[in-house]
Amino acid sequence: MATPMTPAQWRAALKAEGVKYAEYDGWTTHGRDAATGKPFGPVHGVLNHHTVATNSLKSIAVDGRPDLPAPLAHAHLAKTGLVTLVSCHRANHAGLAASNVISALTAETALPKQNKASTVDGNDCLYGIEVENLGDQKDTYTRAQYDSLVRWNAAICRHHNWGEGSVAGHLETSVEGKVDPRGPVEGYGSRGKFALTMKQLRADVDERLKHPASWSPGTSSTYTVASGDTLWSIAAAKLGDGNRWQEIAKLNSLKDADAITPGQKLKLPAK
Repeated sequence: MATPMTPAQWRAALKAEGVKYAEYDGWTTHGRDAATGKPFGPVHGVLNHHTVATNSLKSIAVDGRPDLPAPLAHAHLAKTGLVTLVSCHRANHAGLAASNVISALTAETALPKQNKASTVDGNDCLYGIEVENLGDQKDTYTRAQYDSLVRWNAAICRHHNWGEGSVAGHLETSVEGKVDPRGPVEGYGSRGKFALTMKQLRADVDERLKHPASWSPGTSSTYTVASGDTLWSIAAAKLGDGNRWQEIAKLNSLKDADAITPGQKLKLPAK
């Protein structure tokens, strides 16, 4: 639970995290607080969406939908990786959210199945980003787009001293059968094509939060195992931190961390 970020705090957090962003005209005053009589905040987490549309910035920021006035999120994320700030106030993005899921987000515990019998208005307490994607399981999130998505979530979490447990997808909070976000991702860091899942997004946010805000995921290098090597010694020598041996094991899908042999080639994460 936290006080919503101010415009100055948004700018500072996104800049530090390396998010490429723009500001939509009027974003610092545009919101649904006055119209609904419900001020935004306190905030409990970050909610991720896909747009089910292309060229969607104007509809998210200004036009809205016939049944839903804009702004429809706090930010819009284009295929280029550019985040456009749309509002820092109350926005129509979350709809009805299960109370038990909001409680879990606040406590940063595993998200439960939605209890549809008890709901809150997610627009009151969740930041939201709309990521441009058709949501048809065919339209691909670009590498730049996913990188910005991880950074945007991490920037908010870092500002509020939250962990990845404060990050959710609309499909996890909604009691209305929402399925977003979903779809194939072009790649991220040293990873090739994969499916966008909230489990993976939270893992990538968690990894990012373990590093300084200026950190960038890089492509992996390769190391040939020598006689007497252990994952700890390789991590110490090549990454400068022996405790990062778990990252090597994970990157190479090694279930038994001791099962390496001389001559074996291992992918190494970025330093």
